[in-house]
This record gives sequence, C-alpha cells and structure tokens, in this order.
Amino acid sequence: MPGNNYYELLGLRKNASEKEIKQAYRRLARQLHPDVNPGNKGAEDKFKEINAAYEVLSDTTKRQKYDKYGDKWQYADQMEQAEREQAQYQGSQGFSPGGGSYRYSGNVEDLDGIFEELFGGRGRGFGRRAQPQRGQDMETTAEVTLEEAYTGTQRTISLQVEEPCAACKGTGRIQNLPCSVCRGAGVVANIKRIEVKIPAGVNTGSRVRITGKGQPGPGGANGDLYLNITVRPHASIERQGDDLHVSIPVPLTVAALGGEVQVPTPKGKLALKIPAETQNGRVFRLAGQGMPHPGKTTKGDLLAKVDIVMPTRLSEKEKELFRQLGEIRGNSQ
Repeated sequence: MPGNNYYELLGLRKNASEKEIKQAYRRLARQLHPDVNPGNKGAEDKFKEINAAYEVLSDTTKRQKYDKYGDKWQYADQMEQAEREQAQYQGSQGFSPGGGSYRYSGNVEDLDGIFEELFGGRGRGFGRRAQPQRGQDMETTAEVTLEEAYTGTQRTISLQVEEPCAACKGTGRIQNLPCSVCRGAGVVANIKRIEVKIPAGVNTGSRVRITGKGQPGPGGANGDLYLNITVRPHASIERQGDDLHVSIPVPLTVAALGGEVQVPTPKGKLALKIPAETQNGRVFRLAGQGMPHPGKTTKGDLLAKVDIVMPTRLSEKEKELFRQLGEIRGNSQ
C-alpha cells in the first residue's frame, strides 16, 4: 500500500497506545467487514488495508521499523546492515565523518576496485564477498466461500514488492552518492499481481504457503508468501472441523410414511431416503460427504438433522383426517 499512512488508516495519532490501536481496528473491522458490506468492493479494499495496518502497528517490532522507515519498514534490517557495513568500511579506510580526507597507500587501480566493490552492487566489503540474502516473507489475507474451500480455488493477489532500483541497478548509489530515485535504499516499491492456488480443505485460520512469491532477496532467493485464510459462514451449512452439519426440513407425511428429501452440500444437493416413522431431531450421517482433509484423499462426514415441518393452513378435509387419526391412535393406546 504505497503512500498509505497506517496511523491515518486507523484514525490514530502516532503515539497511540496498544489499547487504542486494538479498539480502532475492531471498530473499523466491524464497519468494513465483507459480510456487513456484501458486494461493496470499496469496503472490501478498505478492510484489507486496515488489516495490513493493524498487522504492523499491533506488533511492537514491526511498529518500530515502520515508524523509522515508513512503507519500506520490511527492509529495515537490510538497510541498517548496509549502513553499518558502510560505516565500518569508511572507518577502516580513513573516511572522516566530519568530512576529512581519505588515506590510502595503494595504487589507483586498487582504489577504483574498492569503490566498485563497495558501491557497484557486487556486495563486497572488507576484502570478501557478502553472502547472498534470502528475501523476506510476506503475508496477506484471502477470503473464500465454503464452496471454494471444498473444491479449492484461485485468487489474484496484489502485493507491494520491493524491486532493485533501475536507476542505480540496486546499489543505492550513483557516482558514489545516494541514489535520488530510491533514496539510497537500492530498491523501489512496485505493485505485483500474482495468481495463487488455494487448496481444497482450507479453514478459517489456515495458512497457505506460496514458495518464492515473497520479497526478492539481495543476491539470494525470494522469500515466501503466506495467505491467511478466512472462510465465510454459509447460510445453511455449519462446519465443525472437517464435518458438515445441516438441518433438513422434512414434511410430517414424509417423516411418518417415509420418502426422499434433498440435503444441501457444498457441491450441490444430495437425495436422502427418510425411513417411515422417523422422529424429529434424528441425525443421519453421510460418510465422506464433508470437507476434504488438506493434502489427503479422505473427507469428513455430513450430518443431516431432521427438522419435521408441521403442515399449515389445513383444509377441512385434512382436519377431519387428523381427527380420525387421533381417534384411531387414541383407541389403539
């Protein structure tokens, strides 16, 4: 979210307490949650932004980095390391912080090589090559329906990534001066959109890892991307682990005489045979009709609870038949 101020997003002052941050986030989350604003893309985008802001400001370490480096906080460690190495190099070679002279006893070719190694992007210092560094991992959120969680799905994710600055080729310097484009950081922020696969069986709280889709590493491999999953509540199906629970309305006549009813599932409706004289509240277990187990071929079960529906708006003939039934049942007891 380049240009966004996390404090302003949450309506806070920079010296806000942890309690104030949590209260502001909860208030905005209730207002902007997709369940409260169905179909409102603006509210959905704003919800994602306040989640990203809260993730940083609620973490003491991340907040300190953000306060110091702003939207480049994720690269605080790399920037501070680069500053330390440069300061050590300058001190060891005779640079004076006050602008003093540089003392060097070698030849001009060696001097050129040192500056090339220090500022030319090859990552050397103190006579040795710096080790390649793996890029930082990234996290974002993804919301899916129960049906999507059942089958697996895809999402297009927009990420802010830091890429090597083209002006200075990632060195942070041009002619031994800090690059004005990246302000000496060596990287610039860009928005990248990637397609990610969300596997079948995910649940709220699942964390899906997408290898190599995190931040680029200085000379090393990219970090990973982690998706924090939320599954939206379903209107008629309740999920408990990998089992699904549904309440099925059964007409009184079907419960008494037997018949067939339709049971909702994430993949469509299933026919369920109801035996005669089925009692209200009886639960039928449909093995293997629940949610998939992530990474396995097995599935949970679906438990269908009978909810007998009494007839309404009875005709005179129907009332008479019920009276006759009552007399028969009464006589048989």
